Amino acid sequence: MLRGWWLAGLLVACAAADPRCRQQLRHLQDSAGIAARLPPRLEGRWVSTGCEVRPGPEFLTRSYLFYANRLFKALQFYYWDPSCRDPSYSLVIKGKLRLRQASWITRGATEADYHLHKVGIVFHSQKAMREVASWINQTSGEGCGGFLPAGRSWAPGALYEVLSARTERDCTAALGFAMHELSLVRVERRFQPLPQPQQSGSQLVEELYLGDIHTDWGERLHYRPTGYQRPMQSALHHVHPCPACGIISRADEHDPPILPARAALPMQLSGSWVSTHCEVRPAVLFLTRYFTFHGSNHSWEGHYYHYSDPLCRQPTFTIYASGHYTQGIPSAKVRGGTELAFKVTQARVTPMDQLTVVMLNSSEPGSCGLAGSWSAGVEQDITPTNGCLALGIKLPHTEYELFKTEQDSRQRSLLYIGERPTDGSSPDSPDKRPTSYQAPLIQCAAAPQEFSNYISLKYVGRKDANGNEALKPLPVAFLLFIALLFLRWD
Repeated sequence: MLRGWWLAGLLVACAAADPRCRQQLRHLQDSAGIAARLPPRLEGRWVSTGCEVRPGPEFLTRSYLFYANRLFKALQFYYWDPSCRDPSYSLVIKGKLRLRQASWITRGATEADYHLHKVGIVFHSQKAMREVASWINQTSGEGCGGFLPAGRSWAPGALYEVLSARTERDCTAALGFAMHELSLVRVERRFQPLPQPQQSGSQLVEELYLGDIHTDWGERLHYRPTGYQRPMQSALHHVHPCPACGIISRADEHDPPILPARAALPMQLSGSWVSTHCEVRPAVLFLTRYFTFHGSNHSWEGHYYHYSDPLCRQPTFTIYASGHYTQGIPSAKVRGGTELAFKVTQARVTPMDQLTVVMLNSSEPGSCGLAGSWSAGVEQDITPTNGCLALGIKLPHTEYELFKTEQDSRQRSLLYIGERPTDGSSPDSPDKRPTSYQAPLIQCAAAPQEFSNYISLKYVGRKDANGNEALKPLPVAFLLFIALLFLRWD
């Protein structure tokens, strides 16, 4: 009887993988026609596509203009709220950027040098002026102690200089300000199908990836990026529709963008979620993610597909992990976020290239699966060895997470999961809980799946000799019928 029930579950699981999730994974593996030009061409204006959240948290939007003579003018608009509707202050950053060589650390990126000429600040309320002036007067270096005298009245539109290369004055440290994001650059071009079903053809979309911001506030002034933050898009060639793009591109330091109001969504995790593009993390990790959450018993399973290239075409290894999560509570620190705790209890690893195989077979006996038994394309359970030391996986362990759900301009559900610590550690205590987010996942299946749907990279997108997709699942009704026959035979 047990064998029959196991077979019934297996047959249903094979049929349960949602076609939309398979399609998105195949879309990612094919790189969706993405092209990256080296060296990148930066001329023109680039804007945020929505309200961004940086570690801290900081809520902001950005508008950067690069000129053909290598000069640039960057606008950063900061807000009190996570919807970017209540401006606090704006920074005007002017300088010069020189592209150098292709990065030796982050494949597909270009290293750059920048020099700041001046940075100015415009306050949008008396409260913002009083708070920022207090930071600068208390914590900045020589020459900044009297940045703004106490009791100075707010003057709408007034621009105050906080950095000047000419006078060698720099009062930006108190703001946690640095432009090290400009030291790592990547531009991607792709063609997006026109948004209306009755329209044929496609439109050009250009995205600018700049270096990531360190998750530790104390390190951000010195950190040199190896990953990216949320990409900006060309003001001329951006996704459609994008209500925020036009608002931000038309804004200036005196008239900051006020983004459209958005209804707060309840945290609904149940279902399956998948990456929207090939993701890059610090320390040169390229990956895509695929999660399924079962709301009925608060269990979860995740698939992490790792690659050696920025287009996610050359797989290195895959991790499957599962466990349980707690009921979420609203975050007191990051408005709009939900705090959860995730317990990871099981994990499996599949090496996908020979280099990973050699590394795993060289690990200490008992530290990562069965020593010396790893081979390419063959999955191994690492739960009995309490994880895999070589890959930094420890079992069981608990992670303290930050989640957020919202809808994009096309009414698709997005899931934001907390940004991983830049130093590669795990958020394994409440004080390490993230205050910013990774790239969003898109919901590819709304209904929870009751069985594990492990989609292997060896089969996603494979085609048979006639060009048809291989391993198409049989109809669910037929599989249930076969399963019932086995149950009767037992």
